[in-house]
Amino acid sequence: MRKLIMVVALGLLASCSHADSNDSSSESSQHYSSQEMIESSEPTEVDVAEAILQEMTLEEKVGQMFLVRLPDEGMLELVESNSIGGYIWFAKDFSEKTPEQVQDDINRLQQMSEIPLFQAVDEEGGSVTRISQFPQFREQAFPAPSVAFTEGSWEDVEQIERDKALLLASLGFNLNLAPVADIPISQDDFIYERAFSTDPLEVSQYVETAVRISQEEKVGSVLKHFPGYGDNVDTHTGVAYDNRALDNFYDRDFLPFQAGIAQDVAAVLVSHNVVTAIDDRLPASLSPAVIDLLRNDLAFNGIIMTDDLVMEGVQQFLEPEEAAVQAVLAGNDVLISSEVTIQREAVLAAVAEGRLSEERINESVLRILKIKLQLELID
Repeated sequence: MRKLIMVVALGLLASCSHADSNDSSSESSQHYSSQEMIESSEPTEVDVAEAILQEMTLEEKVGQMFLVRLPDEGMLELVESNSIGGYIWFAKDFSEKTPEQVQDDINRLQQMSEIPLFQAVDEEGGSVTRISQFPQFREQAFPAPSVAFTEGSWEDVEQIERDKALLLASLGFNLNLAPVADIPISQDDFIYERAFSTDPLEVSQYVETAVRISQEEKVGSVLKHFPGYGDNVDTHTGVAYDNRALDNFYDRDFLPFQAGIAQDVAAVLVSHNVVTAIDDRLPASLSPAVIDLLRNDLAFNGIIMTDDLVMEGVQQFLEPEEAAVQAVLAGNDVLISSEVTIQREAVLAAVAEGRLSEERINESVLRILKIKLQLELID
């Protein structure tokens, strides 16, 4: 894909500026550089994304739709065999490594990947700190944002969010699966410990702050968990049925998501909760009605991704292969996967069978490429 991107650059040069393509055809270049394309005019992100898409095989396109748990072994081989879009790292991937080793791993992955990868992590603060819990990365783990606020001020919250983004960027991470945009109803709720507040306006201000600061440091944010957990149980371990009226979501739960969307957030992660007021049959992550609401009512144009498709809240509905197909049919762009090989093959088979169209795949891959361009992964 490095050569592919150079071909794209040359083609756009010819069409946009009639420049001499020999000036930018050096095969020693590791990344497509927009500066090499500037003569009299500069292609837009849409131009570049569409041109790259036209040169991709179906297999490469489908691979881009998977954000995969980093394996204990074979991380380079998995990229090469499945053309995946990115890796998500967990605490086990940091516990025995130095910052320099993490940087080296990410550099090797980015150098050999056909399109630069999303390198993602959940660094929320508080009970979810994949990196900062280890002293080789930070002297103290990041506190929960709610604690930073109640024991300090908004300035403290802003500084912690800046420090998070700087730490992630220094290691090579470009996507943080945070902030939590959920609004619990009481302190007894599952999501309470990870949430910022029970006040929708406070949560909205926090989300706006976290997204803005993180993306200033070229670390994309992922709002979670749409449509909002409220008082639901944990979908890691079971099925959650949310029977609240739809007005509750518009008046309360959607407000922080709207605040993040107004800041051009990179992605929104959809939960596995069954929200009966929208779709009483399927988890939100697999529901066309939920995805349609996010796209149209909330006017979100970025990446929509599922929560992990091996969580119990989705496995009680569909096997992993069919869950992946249904997630794409519903309108998700990125699937978080612990079983990428079988799920990628299932999506490819669904295209071959006519259940999924290549046009539907293209819609998602265009969004993925645009975000990678915005985060300067394709620079």
